[in-house]
Amino acid sequence: MSYYPILVELENQKVLVVGGGNVAQRKIETLLQYGAEILIVSRELTDLLEQYVEDGRITLIGTDFDEKQLEDVFMVIAATDDAQINETVSIEAKRNGILINAVDQPSDCTFIVPSIIKRGDLLIAVSTSGKSPALAKKIRKDLETKFGKGYKDFLALMGVLRKKILKMGLPQEENSRIFHELVDSPILEAIKEQDIDRITSTLNRILKQRLSSSEVKEYLKAR
Repeated sequence: MSYYPILVELENQKVLVVGGGNVAQRKIETLLQYGAEILIVSRELTDLLEQYVEDGRITLIGTDFDEKQLEDVFMVIAATDDAQINETVSIEAKRNGILINAVDQPSDCTFIVPSIIKRGDLLIAVSTSGKSPALAKKIRKDLETKFGKGYKDFLALMGVLRKKILKMGLPQEENSRIFHELVDSPILEAIKEQDIDRITSTLNRILKQRLSSSEVKEYLKAR
């Protein structure tokens, strides 16, 4: 099967998770990072998930799955240790036109979750289309060494600069030249070395401006 890769906005979206074990916990911890509103159905919960319920971070809406629980839900994760239950959840989710991921049951999924690397706004997703999650994990770990923490600040800086450059009203060709020169410059290495003076001088050369080190520091703090 071939999958079409997309990035989905989950902020304040309702996501139903069926299952309360360690697998469900891992899924929920990730979903919470992206602002999803978690509804959970399970007879038993891990200690951490029980704490999440008590703290109001997630909402327990039942012990057994029922189709009525799908109302107003954007996405479903079936993460029980019972393949038949997961299949039932999948059937009902598909019937209601809702995105469904049944853990370790690709035929019951309408989407699969890739192995990801996140560095601020930089997101790299690795998938083997369900053929080998272990290989996807290995590739992710290999990429983590290449794409270190410096990319987070570098991308924050690029976001600020892009807005400023586009407001300058330059020809499209000049914008393109600047953007590519910034990306190909030694700024990323200078960020890793925390060399503000080098970052500043490089920016001034490329932008043909006179930015101060304090201005550059503020740009790097932008999110």
